[in-house]
Amino acid sequence: MVKILKGLRIVEGAAFVAAPLAGMTLAQMGADVIRFDRIRGGLDHARWPVTAQGRSLFWAGLNKGKRSIAVDMATPRGQEIITRLICAPGPERGIYLTNLRMRGWMDYEELKRHRQDLIMMSIKGDRAGGPQVDYTVNPAVGFPTATGPEGSAEPVGHVLPAWDCITGQQAALGVLAAERHRRLTGEGQLLELALKDMALAMLGNLGIIGEVTINGFDRPKMGNALYGAYAQDFLCRNGERVIVVALTERQWDNLQAATNAQSEMAALARRIEADLSLEGERFAHREAITAILRPFFAARTVEDFAKSFDKAGVTWSRYRSFAETVAEDPDCSVDNPMFSLLDHPGIGAYLTPGNPITFSGVERIAPSRAPSLGENTDEILGEIGYSEGEIAALHDAKIVAGPPL
Repeated sequence: MVKILKGLRIVEGAAFVAAPLAGMTLAQMGADVIRFDRIRGGLDHARWPVTAQGRSLFWAGLNKGKRSIAVDMATPRGQEIITRLICAPGPERGIYLTNLRMRGWMDYEELKRHRQDLIMMSIKGDRAGGPQVDYTVNPAVGFPTATGPEGSAEPVGHVLPAWDCITGQQAALGVLAAERHRRLTGEGQLLELALKDMALAMLGNLGIIGEVTINGFDRPKMGNALYGAYAQDFLCRNGERVIVVALTERQWDNLQAATNAQSEMAALARRIEADLSLEGERFAHREAITAILRPFFAARTVEDFAKSFDKAGVTWSRYRSFAETVAEDPDCSVDNPMFSLLDHPGIGAYLTPGNPITFSGVERIAPSRAPSLGENTDEILGEIGYSEGEIAALHDAKIVAGPPL
């Protein structure tokens, strides 16, 4: 965690990936992010993966560095507490991040009555406010029809919730932009970001909308090939699989040199009258290139060429499972300063990432764990003006709760 945002407070009412990721991103840069949940836990409090004891590793992963307050929001007194928390006075407070439905007391205009310069980031499914998640947005915008083995007909979904991840980062950026605007003008505002709009924006940003509209081309499945350049996976002699990439001319030259394929590639280029120094030409003739390279990999284990590939500057990687990555990749270890071996109460110790950004002007701080549900209830209530007696009364009335025993 890098404390470059020290002093900034964000109140988060959220579930699942995008909004909690936005809050965690800000928390790992030093912001005080307070997550509020129902006393029994929010929708994602027990989300898989979970431990054998039912503790959510998902929750532990996406709520690192935050504080937690547990409140019965079905009661007027609970609603008053959350409103007071969101709209607390102070130049670096009054920022609310959510993907909950804006209605009744949680509506932006209603909350704004308590603080005129309120900043509220609302993440939605689609622009009309309809329910969408990554696993409905992805097929809706076309990616599964272009994912999978070449020639196959079935759509293939992506295990990575990419649009959630991108939306979370964009939401964090939006919060910081709105906070800067408020510092300059004194004005708060409502920001709305739809998951589907994020996916559609990237469809345009990556040139795919233009490709369909201008070229009349609907991209088919191409397996593990790199569209518009050269990349291919190969099976090695020991059964391992690797991928090599030649996106740039330098990468192409390095790959040829490392596999001793220069003369064969030159002969191929003459035979098919192609300039293989051009990435588009490498893509168009990828099958012929692959036929030349395949015997090199089939005759060797990864250990036979790994060091020489690295020395030659080849862009390549072996395929790993999640378990193999954790066990084998030195970048996924405490050798990487982003990671710490951190004990998570009720779960155990495991490798935990902090902020992946390195700032030259501030020291990198080790990641901190996620709070247990309601762990910080009393201290947060005290910070927004409740006395010890009032806090005790709220507990007695079951309006708030601390961490479960």
